[in-house]
Amino acid sequence: MKKILYSILVLLLVGTSAMAGTPKTRQNYVIGFYNLENLFDIYDDPVKRDDDFLPEGKNKWTEVKYKKKLHNMATVIADMAKKNGRFHTILGVSEVENRLVLEDLVSQPEIAAANYQIVHYDGPDRRGVDCALLYKPDQFKYIESESIPYTFEGSSIDFVMPKEEQEYFKTRDVLLVRGQIAGEDVAVYVAHLPSRVGDKKGSHQLRERGAEIIYNHSQQLMKRYPGIKIMVMGDMNDDATDASMAEFLHGRENISEVGSADFFCPFTSMLKAGYGTLCYRGVWSIFDLILVNSNLVNDSEGLKIQKFGKGKKAFYGQIFKKPYMTTQKGQYKGYPFRTFSRGAFVGGYSDHYPTYIVIGK
Repeated sequence: MKKILYSILVLLLVGTSAMAGTPKTRQNYVIGFYNLENLFDIYDDPVKRDDDFLPEGKNKWTEVKYKKKLHNMATVIADMAKKNGRFHTILGVSEVENRLVLEDLVSQPEIAAANYQIVHYDGPDRRGVDCALLYKPDQFKYIESESIPYTFEGSSIDFVMPKEEQEYFKTRDVLLVRGQIAGEDVAVYVAHLPSRVGDKKGSHQLRERGAEIIYNHSQQLMKRYPGIKIMVMGDMNDDATDASMAEFLHGRENISEVGSADFFCPFTSMLKAGYGTLCYRGVWSIFDLILVNSNLVNDSEGLKIQKFGKGKKAFYGQIFKKPYMTTQKGQYKGYPFRTFSRGAFVGGYSDHYPTYIVIGK
């Protein structure tokens, strides 16, 4: 009964709150991405490397810790809804083990009122984590989806990685979801590009290949569905200024530079202004990117990306952070407050802050 009352309260708050700092158009839709940092259940999956996230594993991943993690993730999503005056129409997520954890997440009392639906495929990643998409069915009409495999075939890149290693290499698939918002055709790519862990020679090429896969697929999609509005989001493990985003995904910093085959990246200017979603050795980056194609930039009547604020501090993207999501003391003071620190469970949220944009007309 308490859960039902809480859900109703959240719905009322969300439905009546003003969208503080959010663009005011006839109708707004919040589109976001959040790296949930290792959202694993407590059950053993023999085909995934989840041993650390078991009750008897390295992390002593008990039901109590799992429920705390779910509550934390739902709290952030609910607080974003409170700030924006509505729940996300679309929320892409990464680092989820399976559909079960997503079902447990969307049923949390903090966000149950959103009635989020789930798009998820089990992928081949050796860590056992996937990308997924949550959507509100009253705002997004689902049509179809596809799990796009990461392959080396047909690439323009001269890889440092030997062929035999390429055959063994496994990483996350890219999720594509196609549907409609306000009667307009839209598509969303959700990605978690290969990691920088170890920073091996040529590792940047792996992310460039991931961007190349998304870009090539998106161009074919635009030919198949003229006028379709495309959003690419994810933990890119690269900044907007890196080659994977700026060259292979054709991400442009300024709207005036966006041609018909380009993407606009709202977070390039934010990165240059000193903002970040994660921090490593004192250096802030924005790996959690959302890009939009030219159709979401140049449409004078339909859905298009909206700007937050006015003047020099006005941006087309937003990074959501609250004090409770940030480490308050110690060596990592000021960094995102993560679930584990130095191998110990500290009950935090994620090592990434979420990002979002608003589209409207």
